[in-house]
Amino acid sequence: MIVPLRIGSLVLDPPVVLAPMAGYTDVAFRALCRRHGCALTYTEVVNATAIVHRNGRTLDMLEIEDVERPVAAHLYGSDPATMAEAARYVEQLGRFDLIDVNCGCPVRKIVAKGAGAALMRDPDKIGRIVRAIREAVSLPVTVKTRVGLKPDRINILETAQAVEEAGAAALAIHARPASQVHSGPADWETLARIKACRRVPIIGNGGVDTPADVVRMFRETGVDGVMVGRAAVGNPWFFEQARAVLGGGVPRVPDTDERRAMVMEHLGRVMAMKERAAKRRRKRGLPPEETAVLTFRAHLHRYLAGFPRWPEVRRTLNTMKTEEQVLAALHTVFDAGS
Repeated sequence: MIVPLRIGSLVLDPPVVLAPMAGYTDVAFRALCRRHGCALTYTEVVNATAIVHRNGRTLDMLEIEDVERPVAAHLYGSDPATMAEAARYVEQLGRFDLIDVNCGCPVRKIVAKGAGAALMRDPDKIGRIVRAIREAVSLPVTVKTRVGLKPDRINILETAQAVEEAGAAALAIHARPASQVHSGPADWETLARIKACRRVPIIGNGGVDTPADVVRMFRETGVDGVMVGRAAVGNPWFFEQARAVLGGGVPRVPDTDERRAMVMEHLGRVMAMKERAAKRRRKRGLPPEETAVLTFRAHLHRYLAGFPRWPEVRRTLNTMKTEEQVLAALHTVFDAGS
């Protein structure tokens, strides 16, 4: 039986959440996932130092919609004091329900700063960061990490102990080492071992590709929650499908009309997001429509992949700059030859 997950005053039922993903989990996508049953969303990875310096583009990443709450601010950095100051600012915005610390991002430019996955080299430092943030804010503080840096450097036991002793409200673990990024099998056995020996709630991540995998992860690892990443891109319906399977039902598959409507709504939300950001800018950049389409192309790939005429569209995907071109792609995939 899957029980609700409590993080501070939040109750996540069922506890199936959207993973933070750079370039994907902006306000537009998060709101759609929340509407389709996601219990908790996370921002993209946000630079704590840039928050402290009030960088405009970084602060744009802290935009939310009330309809998507609860939502976590997912911060990265390596200095406890800076992380605490950034968290204090985030809490004062009054938009977020918890602060999440990134200790697992494998992106080179983040690791080079001693942040993200690099923090796993020093579990005690992770503990100091969590303590510093907890002293600075009243919101729950959680951590997202990996099982280790490399297959021969698996130290999640030490990291989990440091996180728990520092008083984190939950720990999300991607069941692959950072060096593997998203390749290779996810180590669910390690998730099960961590869950068995720690008291802090564990959210499992990695290797969840279908709604059935959500059930399997709960059953095989005993985790308190499941975090879904790439499987939800192009499929915001994943969360309602997972809810159906968890309830013993059959997941509903959206038809072509619903999929088309979702693509257009998603693109419209991204364009509105870019227009709001443009109004806050002093310098003029690319038109909001173009920046929206550039952002949306990665999502469009996942919405349309697998359809018979998708290969025709894929060849031109990286040249798309306008809403009209997106509409033409939908026509090619969904209408032409029907």
